[in-house]
Amino acid sequence: MPHGQSVGRIIYGRGVTFPRPTASTGPLAGHVRKGRTYRSPLAATGALHVGDWVRDDVPDLLWPVLTLAELGTQGAAGFLRWQEDVQADLRGKAEPRFLADCLDGRLTSLDKLVAQIPGAKTAVKKRANERGLLPDSVARALASYPERPASWLVASDMTPSAQAEIDLVARALLELLKDGHREAVIKCLRIWSSAQAGTLSAGPELIELLKPYPNDPDTRSQADSAIRASWGAHKAAVSQGDPTHFDASIRWAKVFWGVNSMTTRCVRRRETYDSGRNPQRSADASPTATGGSRDDTAPIGTPGDELRQLAMDLVSSYVEALETSPARLYDQEPQEVHSGLVTRAGREVIAALGSRDLWCMEHGAHVVRVLVEVRVYLEWMARQEPSIYRAFQEYGAGKAKLYARLMDELPDEARQPDFEGAIAELERLSHNHDVLDHRVVDTRDSFAEGKSIRTMAEECDLLDFYRHSYYMASGVAHSEWWSVETHAMERCLNILHRGHLIPSLSLNGGENLALARSWVDQLYALIRVSLRVLGTATDAVTEAFSWLEEERAPNAEAATTASSANG
Repeated sequence: MPHGQSVGRIIYGRGVTFPRPTASTGPLAGHVRKGRTYRSPLAATGALHVGDWVRDDVPDLLWPVLTLAELGTQGAAGFLRWQEDVQADLRGKAEPRFLADCLDGRLTSLDKLVAQIPGAKTAVKKRANERGLLPDSVARALASYPERPASWLVASDMTPSAQAEIDLVARALLELLKDGHREAVIKCLRIWSSAQAGTLSAGPELIELLKPYPNDPDTRSQADSAIRASWGAHKAAVSQGDPTHFDASIRWAKVFWGVNSMTTRCVRRRETYDSGRNPQRSADASPTATGGSRDDTAPIGTPGDELRQLAMDLVSSYVEALETSPARLYDQEPQEVHSGLVTRAGREVIAALGSRDLWCMEHGAHVVRVLVEVRVYLEWMARQEPSIYRAFQEYGAGKAKLYARLMDELPDEARQPDFEGAIAELERLSHNHDVLDHRVVDTRDSFAEGKSIRTMAEECDLLDFYRHSYYMASGVAHSEWWSVETHAMERCLNILHRGHLIPSLSLNGGENLALARSWVDQLYALIRVSLRVLGTATDAVTEAFSWLEEERAPNAEAATTASSANG
């Protein structure tokens, strides 16, 4: 269908209108095209919202999540009995629907219950203890979080996390993520509470599945799927009726993930092989770009070796500053984008400094381009709405989906042994769903709705920086003729050949130390910009880069002494 022509529609299901696909050929056939953006018919309805229940809801459901981690999924029976007991204790003091909604396992729901029925505290705690739903380990883990909803549920005051509590929370989350049945049981608490209150509204198919659940192994898997599927629909319906319904839950989720960032440190894959590694933060736990801690005694040879070590140390200290500063794990996209782009630039500089042949504009133009692009991206995004960071990630995920489909077009005879693995990896990086194709593919020239990097630079007052640094490097990278002529060609000295240009067989010598040093300077400037934009804790930055100030101090003192001697 020609671009701009009206889009037909296909009616599918009850109340859902699917746009007719307008891309009939190419890797994105079957998608709905609008300009240079491609959406699956499902995504093009605008009705699909991909939520993150672990981020948004699990903190609010922390009590049953922890309890089931200690008691096993069979412990869910205790919650059923607890719901029944509390509803009986409070019958007549509130509407049945309100009671059912407040006993769905959420901590914020318990606060809503107590706000209307102050005496409900006694019933909730008494029945929970009778059913063994608050073992000491769970109570201690709950008490380790400040500002938690229903803080009255456990008697102890907020206490700092010990390793046992950290391990319990980590194990509970891991089991929940790995076990679809555990997830369904947690999500079924709301359904069970409504059923016991007589307020459940559901289709006959779901009712039949719920009757023996979770004790019937023949229907358990089907029931799990139905329960998980109904979760998002119910939450969307509640949010549509009351947009503020989950505000308290979201506030608590931000606190929960923020506390986790301060009490535990990041763990890398390579560290999991070290069974003696403590997952709590420690002074010697900061990662480095070279794979170990910074070694001040490592021998440094030539100035080039010194520059490469300096670049490694700068990247290591950047990562250390981020990982020892409180992180926003609820809305983590800004830090992910910043740390990813800065580290990518740092790795480029470190790799280039390892080969002196690259220390020239002919072979090192890509380094300049990366440093300038990342600087412009970060400065420009800092002036936009925070959602721009997610847009940046989703633009890249869409490109991964496109690349996977392009690779899949190749005939079988052209595929190498690892070809299928490469396609699978690109599909993983698209972060698309196996069944629900929701990933949008945007083929415009940038994540900023096609806006050029020059325009971004102009909008964030970096146009001069862009013009003076990026233009020439871009010309080299794009093989503009002036660059090809000066770097790859030479004059024929045969007078009979009229001085024509011929390919040069001599490589550029590289080893331009001043250029290499400028890369490190720009890397450090980029790091400081990122830390400023992210608002990284000052004490974390100071501590991470203290070695740099210590190295500068002797040089400054020596310069002052020399100046006095000459004076």
